[in-house]
Amino acid sequence: MKLLSFVIPCYRSEETIEKVIQEIIETVSQKDSYDYEIITINDSSPDQVYDILKKLAETNFKIKVINLSKNMGKHSAVLAGYSVVKGDYVINLDDDFQSPVYRLWDLLIPLERDECDVTTAEYLVKKESLFKKFGSNINLFVSEIMLDKPRGLRFENLSAMKRFVCDEVIKYQNPFPFLEGLIVRVTKRIKKIPMENRNRADNNASGFSLAKSISLFANGFTSFSVKPLRIASILGFLFALWGFLFGMYIIIKKLLIPKVLIGYSSMMAVILFSSGLIMLMLGMLGEYIGRIFICINNSPQYVIKEMINVEKG
Repeated sequence: MKLLSFVIPCYRSEETIEKVIQEIIETVSQKDSYDYEIITINDSSPDQVYDILKKLAETNFKIKVINLSKNMGKHSAVLAGYSVVKGDYVINLDDDFQSPVYRLWDLLIPLERDECDVTTAEYLVKKESLFKKFGSNINLFVSEIMLDKPRGLRFENLSAMKRFVCDEVIKYQNPFPFLEGLIVRVTKRIKKIPMENRNRADNNASGFSLAKSISLFANGFTSFSVKPLRIASILGFLFALWGFLFGMYIIIKKLLIPKVLIGYSSMMAVILFSSGLIMLMLGMLGEYIGRIFICINNSPQYVIKEMINVEKG
C-alpha cells in the first residue's frame, strides 16, 4: 500500500478547510491500494481555522497539524509541511476548495508510470481577477528567464511529486524560499495535466495580497539566479559604449562645426537617466547583499509553535 501525503497551507480558510479535507478522504477511499496523511499548516491565520484543524485532528489521527508562531508566507509554510511528510508521493493543494482534488488520479498515473517526476494542473480557464492574472503572467515570464524553467510551465494550486523531489527541496535552509525555483533545480521532468479550475467555496478574496506577491517575486528574482547581476553588467557595458560613441560624436561635430552649441536639456536628460539606472543597479546589489546578510544570521524559514499527530524528530 502506497502512502499519499497531502500538504495544505492554511490562511483565512475556516469556511473551506473542512470541505477540502473531506474531499481528500473521499477521493483516496476510492482505491484500496492507497493510504493518506493530510498535513495542514496554520500560517498564523487570524481566523478560527486552527481550532477547526485541532478538532479534525482529534477525530482522525491521519490529519496532522503544524501551527506556526507567525505568518511566514505560503512557500515557507509548505516547506514546514514537507519536513514531516512520510508518503511515497506528495500532493500540494490550496485550502480554498479551488483545487479539483477529484482529479487526483490523473496527477498520479504519470508518476506511477515514471513518465515524469512532477505533475501539475493546467487550467485552461483560471478563476481569478484580471489583476492577479496579470501578476501571474509577469511572474511566469520572469521565472522562465531567470530560472531556465520550461517555456509555458506554470505551477498551479494542485500538483504532485515523487518523494525524492520533496527530500531535495527541504535541503534548502535559507529564509527566502521560492518553490518553483527549488523544484526546477531538482528536476525538469514535469508534466502538465489539463483540468478545470473551480471557484472558491467561500466569498472571500484570496489571502495572497499584493505585498506577498511582490515579496514572492523578489524571492524568485534574487534567490535562485545571478542573471539580474549579469544583466546589470551588460547594461553598464552598453551605456559605457554609448557614452564613448556619443562623446566622440560631440567632439567630431564640434571640430567640424565650431559654432554649434551643446544642448543643456539633452545633457541633463542623459545625466538623470544614467544616474537613475546606476541607482537601480546599486539597489539590486543592495538587495543581494542584504539577503546574504540575513542568511548568514540564520534567519529561520519558519518557526513551529505546536504540532498535533506529528511524530517529533
